[in-house]
Amino acid sequence: MIQLYKPKPEDLWFKERMLSDPDTMAYNNAWGGTIAFPEERWAPWFREWVEPGTDGFFYRYLSDDLGNFVGEIAYHVEDGRCMADVIVYAPFRGRGYGREGLSLLLDAAKANGFSEIYDDIAIDNPAISLFRKMGFVEEYRTEKTIMLRRVI
Repeated sequence: MIQLYKPKPEDLWFKERMLSDPDTMAYNNAWGGTIAFPEERWAPWFREWVEPGTDGFFYRYLSDDLGNFVGEIAYHVEDGRCMADVIVYAPFRGRGYGREGLSLLLDAAKANGFSEIYDDIAIDNPAISLFRKMGFVEEYRTEKTIMLRRVI
């Protein structure tokens, strides 16, 4: 079982670790793979995504029963749509954390007044099957991505 954890600024080392890990970021290969997240970017990013009162943003770490950070969930509003983000750190994949995290994200979005949530997923990303199993339907697709939507 996993829990949500609201990170503190000093906890952003974990986000940096995930974004720099090629296995974790393999889903992002269509957009360049790993992402640099140096410490000088942490404070402004934290103010936008995590601090209370930030409209249109939600961000939490996923932690396991032992207190290990195992991934992240987030949403942000883009072009009027609530866009989902679920990342499980590669060493912790295959344990059901993605399903649990997505379920917790759906609950958070609904509690914060959203009635729909979307995600644009690379066509070769195996997470598409998880999203479909969790009730997401295809809105449209391009050569590189599938836009999925779920009513919550």
